[in-house]
Amino acid sequence: MTDIFAELSWRGLIHQTTSPDELPKWLAEQSRTLYCGFDPTADSLHVGSLLPLMLLRRFQKAGHRPLALVGGATGMIGDPSGKSEERKLLDTDSLAKNVAGIEQQLRLLLDFEGPSGARLLNNHDWMGKFSFLDFLRDVGKHVPVSVMMAKDSISGRFEREAGISYTEFSYMLLQAYDFVHLNKHFGCELQIGGSDQWGNITAGIDLARRMQGPQLYGMTCPLLLKSDGTKMGKSEKGAIYLSAKRTSPYAFYQYWVNVADADVGKCLRFLTELTQEEIDALDASRSTDAAARQSQKRLAEELTRMIHGTEGLSAAERATAIFFGAEISQLSDDQLTEIFADVPSQQLPKDRLSGDGLSLIDALVESGLAPSKKEARRTIEQGGAYVNNTKITAVDMKLSPASLASETTVVLRSGKKKYALLRFVG
Repeated sequence: MTDIFAELSWRGLIHQTTSPDELPKWLAEQSRTLYCGFDPTADSLHVGSLLPLMLLRRFQKAGHRPLALVGGATGMIGDPSGKSEERKLLDTDSLAKNVAGIEQQLRLLLDFEGPSGARLLNNHDWMGKFSFLDFLRDVGKHVPVSVMMAKDSISGRFEREAGISYTEFSYMLLQAYDFVHLNKHFGCELQIGGSDQWGNITAGIDLARRMQGPQLYGMTCPLLLKSDGTKMGKSEKGAIYLSAKRTSPYAFYQYWVNVADADVGKCLRFLTELTQEEIDALDASRSTDAAARQSQKRLAEELTRMIHGTEGLSAAERATAIFFGAEISQLSDDQLTEIFADVPSQQLPKDRLSGDGLSLIDALVESGLAPSKKEARRTIEQGGAYVNNTKITAVDMKLSPASLASETTVVLRSGKKKYALLRFVG
């Protein structure tokens, strides 16, 4: 078996552990079963969830057995950890949809076959069978309120004007019981999660002890933060999701390509499976040639391939090349819109492409790339006019339906970086 504790240590992935002196030896003795929970607040995990998911994957590759728990029951309550106000509660149908979406992503990164095969579980399968009175009698009596009040996730909310509802106050008890149930029925002895889950994890360990269960363990990893302390995984358009329907492979790739130098080394260690030697070499490359952005490109390649496959990576790299001048053809309107999201566009009647077509001179003027026909002609004659990134030197060139790079769009360029889109509709 691989020394998983040493692996996580050099990557900086251990924030806190219970029994820190005992845990490394315990993990090295034999294969252990561990679990991590995922909150189904959306139909896709986001970049912040990728860190604990990769942690499960690392444990599995080291010979341990991971349990991925989707919170179908706890998701109906909402985890107060790290939250300053009450969450909006989800209805049953929304939760079912979200759980199904997350399951697909968990299967991407975990192996569900073989002796160390992962198990995919939903805590609604056992929590849904409890009556309120049964849960209070069988579980609640083992948890002192003083212990719950001492947890940061609870005490912090009491200090705010909005306070905390009994619903969210109960969340810790539900998650604590998950650990007890998973130990009893699946032999799970270790729970992992982000550092904001420390209170919930230790509550489960304490509940197991009070219910006369065996010794359980906990481990947290750091949160995925930028060097300024803010959370990673958000762009100007919102959260970066693992689902291609929510965040395209191109947008996902671009997010990682644009990670700051101060953050990319940590991302390589936390999120990729590159070796220590490879990462050290990339660290050195930033010192000698930061402008080449080798670390960012490698990070984007590794993560996009892992989440979206080889085809997704190829599509993202092709889209990136197009923005920097590669020839454009056989793309969809949606793809072009995403690639050229910040490029000005104009709409023209589709029949402008019929008959003799639309002259390139007129197209450059109407797109705003040239202030006059005289300037448009000069741009073409000097070799600075491009249609779908192909240089055009004929001043009498006409745009026709064959000029479309997608269903409705022609991409025009003046010089090296000045783009405009013409959309032909109707």
